[in-house]
Amino acid sequence: MDLEFDGEIWFWRGPAPWHFVTVPQAHCVEIAANADLVTYGWGMIPVAVRVGATDYTTSLWPKDGAYIVPIKTAVRKAERVDVGDTVTVRLTLDV
Repeated sequence: MDLEFDGEIWFWRGPAPWHFVTVPQAHCVEIAANADLVTYGWGMIPVAVRVGATDYTTSLWPKDGAYIVPIKTAVRKAERVDVGDTVTVRLTLDV
């Protein structure tokens, strides 16, 4: 399953701070329909991600009935993006 969308980078200041982009609700419905096929527990879903010209692997995190994509520091630096910037995210889920 391949999905592409634009989203704003935001920062979570929890005990382990991290940057994310929220997956749009329409895509979340599609992901949730296939989640049981790919999750490895706690609702985490492994994905291949592309932001700009940078590819990496991570897992979608479930949050408030949606999913969020972690944006690694190395990706933000390589793409010269930060909090408040809108990026195009391409997700690939192996279902």
